[in-house]
Amino acid sequence: MCRDSRCQTESQSEVITLSLGRIRHMAKSETKKKNTGPKPGEFPGKIVDIDVSSEMSDSFLEYAYSVIYSRALPDARDGLKPVHRRILHQMAEMGLRPDRGHVKSARVVGEVMGKLHPHGDGAIYDALVRMAQAFSMRLPLIDGHGNFGSLDAGPAAMRYTEARLASAALMMVEEVDENTVDFGANYDGQIMEPTVLPAAFPNLLVNGGSGIAVGMATNMAPHNLGEVIAATKHLIENPNATVKQLMKFIPGPDFPTGGTLIGKEGVLEAYQTGKGAFKVRAKVEIGKVTTRKQGITITELPFTIGPEKVVERISDLVRSKKIQGISDIIDLTDGQNGTRVVIEIKNGFEPEQVLENIYRLTPMEDAFSINAVALVDGKPRTLGLKELLQVFIDHRIEVVTRRSNFRKDKASARLTLVDGLLKAIVDIDKVVKIVRGSEDANEAKASLIKSFKLTDEQATYILDMPLRRLTKMSKIELDTEQKELKKEIAALTALLKSDEALRAQVSTELDEVSKKYATPRRTVIA
Repeated sequence: MCRDSRCQTESQSEVITLSLGRIRHMAKSETKKKNTGPKPGEFPGKIVDIDVSSEMSDSFLEYAYSVIYSRALPDARDGLKPVHRRILHQMAEMGLRPDRGHVKSARVVGEVMGKLHPHGDGAIYDALVRMAQAFSMRLPLIDGHGNFGSLDAGPAAMRYTEARLASAALMMVEEVDENTVDFGANYDGQIMEPTVLPAAFPNLLVNGGSGIAVGMATNMAPHNLGEVIAATKHLIENPNATVKQLMKFIPGPDFPTGGTLIGKEGVLEAYQTGKGAFKVRAKVEIGKVTTRKQGITITELPFTIGPEKVVERISDLVRSKKIQGISDIIDLTDGQNGTRVVIEIKNGFEPEQVLENIYRLTPMEDAFSINAVALVDGKPRTLGLKELLQVFIDHRIEVVTRRSNFRKDKASARLTLVDGLLKAIVDIDKVVKIVRGSEDANEAKASLIKSFKLTDEQATYILDMPLRRLTKMSKIELDTEQKELKKEIAALTALLKSDEALRAQVSTELDEVSKKYATPRRTVIA
């Protein structure tokens, strides 16, 4: 038996040589037995030379377009990415309204993935979770039940949580069935889905958003709903309003976690150009935390910063002696009372001085950069405050116009039927006699049209109506309905004829949203 490495190597070489020989022999025999390739001239064809660089460029561009338009960037009209829009639409289709019970999040994710969004369930669930988090959204669109995570910890699995639409989400989806927006085919062409939602408020500004596309990214700060609607109304009434005039209504972002905003110049730059940066500081209270010691109590933190991260960072700095004067730090944060972190200060140290070092060395003072990139007419654009509001106003005017036309057509169709019923109800006995004396439906229809001067549509409706309904109808009720329909049609016609009336209607509806959902500002502007 050979034990040294040289002998083993020689043995392995012999095995490999024998194996290769067998493979070559088998290949030759197979070639002799059967020629798998086509004979010359048997199949017509040609060889096409492809430029690799061109092919790579085209494939990359196709991928980039897909990411930009279908995944990463929100639409400036409703402020939603495709995944968020599909979740809200499908939940509305499932009837998961605020007055109904919650259902398992896994069921929602499955419906969205199977019908509208052919991507991973993880991405869909992450989007659903964000829309339910009060610390991520200034106005949450999903009412979650269960553990939907915190700033320091992720949510429970989708099989453990439940969800339904929040009341505010109805403002996004309520009018989608009134021909207010365009629909397109889903990924397999079997279902139609909205390309944008009606959106009764400027969701992109209110809830913000972020996304990384190919060659571009977006990062939008959340704002106060009442302030945004007030600015929108002002721009409707004064189309030539400047950014500084709009900032009288919107002084700056309003984060759901509160904090103090520092850097008005950065906010102004962001509102003018679509790009700008500022800082957000934690809100603190300085006072006695024990009978003998002074302390700092943190009650609000910058956006996306959790208390555990701050506590860990301060502890590291104390251990490395980069911050002095801290004797203890206690995290008392909970779901009911919110953020509460107590920092005990050693005797002989000034809390204000310690606090300045904490701001400088920890995430308690965090930078936020606005990069307002969104899709406008299917193209990515960097938008300032006025442009963002104007895109929403134009969208909302279109929604109200299309909705009014839909309702007008519906009322007109109903009025035609009511007019026919009023003609027929005068002499029901004659109607019954005509129907009984006719050999078929066509003859009965023709006789009704001739006898009562009805249209084809009116006669068909009367014939299709059960006799018990026709006999129970009251002329007074029909007269009342006729008057109401005529009044509705006249009001809608007047609305559609006037641009000023349409803009006023949009403003009125925004007022209603503000009265219902607006809350006081949380972020203080220094």
